[in-house]
Amino acid sequence: MIATGIDLGGTKIEVQLFGDDWAVAHRHRVPTPSDYDDLVTAIADQIRWADEIAGGAVPVGVGAAGLLHPVTGLALTANLPASGKPFQRDIETAIGRPITYVNDCRAMALSEAVFGVGQGQRTVVALILGTGIGGGIAVDGTILQGPTMTGGEFGHTAAPAHLVSKYSLPVVTCGCGRQGCTETYIAGPGMRRLAKALTGQDIEPPQIAARRTGDMAQVWSVWCEMTAELLHTLTMMVDPDLIVLGGGLSRIDGVVDGLTAAAQRAQIGDFGTAKLVLAQGGDTSGARGAAYAAWQAEGSQDG
Repeated sequence: MIATGIDLGGTKIEVQLFGDDWAVAHRHRVPTPSDYDDLVTAIADQIRWADEIAGGAVPVGVGAAGLLHPVTGLALTANLPASGKPFQRDIETAIGRPITYVNDCRAMALSEAVFGVGQGQRTVVALILGTGIGGGIAVDGTILQGPTMTGGEFGHTAAPAHLVSKYSLPVVTCGCGRQGCTETYIAGPGMRRLAKALTGQDIEPPQIAARRTGDMAQVWSVWCEMTAELLHTLTMMVDPDLIVLGGGLSRIDGVVDGLTAAAQRAQIGDFGTAKLVLAQGGDTSGARGAAYAAWQAEGSQDG
């Protein structure tokens, strides 16, 4: 066994143990506790299970939503009982060795760049379109990470003012505390907010997608237009070889075609746009990306 990855979500903790070929050799899943101490214990138990299967300690990566403050080490999480806690340090204390903690969107970017649809590409951006909006950037098979540890929080960039004004969209407070974040318009709840603002109907994304050639045509068009502005920003800032889409909204039939056309309309003149593709790693991406990041970190320490 070469490394252990843990996909930590609001409802489940799944440990995946990877062999030398980076295929999943073993996996084990338990429910996510609602108490912080129980959460740390559950993760530590999962790591010990993996160590036993592996016949010894291997690098461990934990992929989870949220952020760790680079100075205090305290967690900021929306779906885990860990906010304000030294989450990584407490896990390390419980198992007696270091781990690598990776935002799950960054872990997906790394996994797709190294093992998935981004193989052979130098710069790969992952964009997660789900209940929230996040992502990550991998360059030469390594996560691009800076001193603030917030790189990849694409959903918390400002929404395009010209479109907010053009369609008389409401400006609301985001879960991050800022106002007018892109996420509040293009995440799942944001698509629902667009439908309410544009049609007066309170309708969920699957129904909007199903009716996008009928009475939800404008909602779909505006959602594509708003999302394309984020794609345009990523292209202008990073100019990636590939943008990999993941998350629940990426599974809407035809989303790549719709966003590709909208992104071209948003681009300057007749310059090209970054190629859009769907993630191919499925439920392995987060854990494998975290495991690979841990394997990389151990290699750099050994060096």
